[in-house]
Amino acid sequence: MNEKSLTFAGLPAQTDLENLSAKVALLGIPHGTPYVLGEPPHTLYGSEIIRKESVRYPEDIISWDFDLNGPLLGDGSIGVVDCGDLPGDSTDPIGNRDRTQRAIQTILKNGAVPVIFGGDDSIPIPVFEAFEAFGPIHVVQIDAHIDWRDEIDGVKYGYSSNMRRASEMPWVDKIIQVGIRGVGTARTEEFEAAQAYGAQIITAQTVHKVGTEALLYLIPDGSSCYITMDCDGLDPSVIPAVGAPAPGGLTYTQVIEIIHGVSQKAKLAGFNLVEYVPEKDIHGLGAVTASRILWNVIGALVRSPFIGKDNSNR
Repeated sequence: MNEKSLTFAGLPAQTDLENLSAKVALLGIPHGTPYVLGEPPHTLYGSEIIRKESVRYPEDIISWDFDLNGPLLGDGSIGVVDCGDLPGDSTDPIGNRDRTQRAIQTILKNGAVPVIFGGDDSIPIPVFEAFEAFGPIHVVQIDAHIDWRDEIDGVKYGYSSNMRRASEMPWVDKIIQVGIRGVGTARTEEFEAAQAYGAQIITAQTVHKVGTEALLYLIPDGSSCYITMDCDGLDPSVIPAVGAPAPGGLTYTQVIEIIHGVSQKAKLAGFNLVEYVPEKDIHGLGAVTASRILWNVIGALVRSPFIGKDNSNR
């Protein structure tokens, strides 16, 4: 970590993944697969800034939270730790993917749920790969874009290709995409590829009209479900700190309804928050919202009827 004592919400630090004993493990992953080799990620300091926002008021962890109807950790019976940031190198995308995959496999092997933050939208690809021995999983993507590009300038593992790569993994049983909107989200070929695969695309407009049940009814009871969230899935008035803002996005309330709804209906196998771009933030609003979303993920997990049981996803 950039500051030795800084962890998300002041949670215990545990950087030794091999001896992980908690049921929920937070992990910052700043480095993924860049489109220009050696170019620093636009999200490089995202995990650091989100951590700082999460400890603005140290007493918050024991205060009553009206999103959760209780304090963050509930009765305190479920262990939650911050594992720091995974080292990376913008000149070594293959190494970044390998380190990410091995770290997530280690977390899963130790029976914990990975909660990942920071980095761009290429991060989920090696995370999904790590679930090969821990599937099947359903993937719920919260995003303005469907991310079905096969490649850009020969790069097949970049931030526009995560759902395309997920669709090629046999242990990914279903893909549900929510918050999709606007132009620039896909060319015709990519949209048709998503439809051919069977991806269920729920536009932001549909959620505004129907509510989050438009998504939740598609998730089988008791299934394992991984949520991947690009910050631009939310409206830019809620999180302005994104690279590709698109009006008409989801609200904060809708996103946390999805998180809590999934965690009560299915086993939340993992979560990632990506594409928080610090230099595009306005008065820290994006960091506040990103921190609160992660806060709700932790709160939802410790209250889940599935947590504390076998976390092998098998």
